[in-house]
Amino acid sequence: MIVQASKPRAANIIHNLTWEQFEELDRSLETVAGVKLAYLDGNAEIMPISPEHEDFKSILVRLLEAFMDEKDIRYYKRGGPSLGNRELGARNEPDESYNFDAPKPSPDLVIEIVKTSGGINKLEGYRRLGVKEVWFWEDGVLAFYELQSDGYKKVGQSKLLPELPIDVFCRYIVYHDQYEAVKEFKSFLRNHDT
Repeated sequence: MIVQASKPRAANIIHNLTWEQFEELDRSLETVAGVKLAYLDGNAEIMPISPEHEDFKSILVRLLEAFMDEKDIRYYKRGGPSLGNRELGARNEPDESYNFDAPKPSPDLVIEIVKTSGGINKLEGYRRLGVKEVWFWEDGVLAFYELQSDGYKKVGQSKLLPELPIDVFCRYIVYHDQYEAVKEFKSFLRNHDT
């Protein structure tokens, strides 16, 4: 059985906020569960976090880490801390992020599960931080963006993890059972040279 994603909802945007006003908004929402914030050049996005969002994040992360463990790739999970500051004029809260080889000030890879549409330009915020690669999971499609000298370019395969079998990986993201998906994906990796 394949799980279908629902259509993205429109993002909640507040315009013309100073950094101080954004920080006040952030403090006022600290006790509100299931909300993420992003900020770019005076615009704030409030993103509700649904159980479906968390399910997709969890399975994607479990599968990715299974792949990296099986391939003996040295990675450092950073989680989803707020990234950015006043000087950059940007702040994002990724769903997950990683460094490869060693811990670094900014992540090498950021993962975003998209459940809203029409929000602020998260890629611009990540560009300002120097994040090498950003993955977006939206409507059953995994899109890869690689940082280049003039911004991000959409690419067909991860440059950080070129051996990741994308078709199989995505098939297991929408698999009906998280435990079975990870177990079968590991078996696939052990039995196929990727």
